[in-house]
Amino acid sequence: MTPVRPINRRRSHGALLAAALVLGACAPAARPTAPTPTPPPARRPAAPSLVPMPASVRFAPADTFTLDTTAIIAVMSADGEAVRIGRYLAGIVGTTATTTPRVLSRPDAVPPGSIELALEPGRADLGDEGYELTVDRQRARIAARAPAGLFYGVQTFRQLMPASVEYTAALPRAFRVPGAHIVDRPRFPWRGAMLDVARHFRPPADVKRFIDLLALYKLNRLHLHLADDQGWRIEIPSWPNLTKIGGSTQVGGLGGGFYTRADYADLVQYARDRFITLVPEIDMPGHINAAMASYPELNCDGVAPPLYTGTRVGFSALCLARDSITYRFIDDVVREIGGITPGDYFHIGGDEVEKLTHEQYRGFVERVAGIVQAHGKRMIGWGEIAPANLPGSVIVQHWRPDSSAIAAARGSKIILSPGKKMYLDMQYDGDTPIGLHWAGFIDLKLAYDWDPGSYIAGVPESAILGLEAPLWSETIGTISDVEYLAFPRLVAIAERAWSPANRTGWDDFRARLRGQVPRWKALGVNYYDAPQLR
Repeated sequence: MTPVRPINRRRSHGALLAAALVLGACAPAARPTAPTPTPPPARRPAAPSLVPMPASVRFAPADTFTLDTTAIIAVMSADGEAVRIGRYLAGIVGTTATTTPRVLSRPDAVPPGSIELALEPGRADLGDEGYELTVDRQRARIAARAPAGLFYGVQTFRQLMPASVEYTAALPRAFRVPGAHIVDRPRFPWRGAMLDVARHFRPPADVKRFIDLLALYKLNRLHLHLADDQGWRIEIPSWPNLTKIGGSTQVGGLGGGFYTRADYADLVQYARDRFITLVPEIDMPGHINAAMASYPELNCDGVAPPLYTGTRVGFSALCLARDSITYRFIDDVVREIGGITPGDYFHIGGDEVEKLTHEQYRGFVERVAGIVQAHGKRMIGWGEIAPANLPGSVIVQHWRPDSSAIAAARGSKIILSPGKKMYLDMQYDGDTPIGLHWAGFIDLKLAYDWDPGSYIAGVPESAILGLEAPLWSETIGTISDVEYLAFPRLVAIAERAWSPANRTGWDDFRARLRGQVPRWKALGVNYYDAPQLR
């Protein structure tokens, strides 16, 4: 399928050009002057500010490549995914129907000034997400073992082009791209963000906007927090009141909303087209008031509590005494969401449960693990699940001091989301107008300057599946709020998840990140102007 434009990009206006022409027409006649000196040669573009930092990169400014409106994108394969990625790249480069490069599959000849995309299955050194990018005077070439690697190579090539490429209504122009040779692959397989759409609902268009921004920095997981005390956000046909009642409100009492099955399937596909796996979370047995308000039988007294619009946690829990109804409910939810989620994962939450005993909680987690596995999914839970007797396939998401070392010892993989480093809903400082600070203030340096491989005592890097930055939405009302809290910190976390430890450092990252600011402006990103960016 032909993809939509990669991201909503800020429009430039032809009025500026028209104004310049008018001014030129009204200027007085020029006086005789001395001969105009020969202008100096055009400056070669400076070394680009690539983020995340590639594993290996060598720039060759003397080999500058000029990409103009005559270029084609040659996909040296008949693979449908490779062709789709070529069209995605064409949508970045072109601004009109006549200036968007043609995408050709296995052309007989590739003219100079073109871009080649090549799948090379024998490149085991690149893995499934790595790529090799070569730019010289004649061409740009991206090679990868698998389509995901091609896509990430495209994102790097995008950053090699000037930020003006992000303006969708700019006049046709040539881009000068510095010569380079890059060989790259990620440090961790799990590189993601979590978006809480339960406390404040975000419509599909906002989620797609967020997905596009994740893709720009090679993030490959979007964890959607779909249910909490304040709202239930996904349609479950066998339990329709979950959205009819539970989806009717949010924090503060205004609004609400939910995703139909069609909405959700569309988000899944949109993410997959950008090599992002959508991970659904239904938090249980706590954080569940929206469901309990929708169905009285989920409560031990058979009485539905009122809908909740505050932000306190820990007060709700499913009734485990009503064994048959509770676990039938969970089985239906896992089955129906799992059936429209092609990825391997289902997140059960499991955090901040205050209404159950330790034994009750542990038994619940172990039983739900069986339900998730029976529906062909791999269970993920917040760190509180770690002490339960769980199979090694279960993934533990670390967010505060917990028993992750126990889980790692039994074979479980760990996703790092430490609140003091990675919670994007924390304020940058005391003057940040939105966000919380229970885990402390997290400025850009604090989000970046740490090593995931040695963060948890007793857990080796080999047990770390990757990093995921949560963005809870107690104080988030708009997509602009999402962007303000995510940028620039999410980019710092993206580099920590992708780049080799020996290729990163705060001072170098800070300098490269400044180079991303013009791109954010062109894309219309509402980023926080952190002092470290100035």
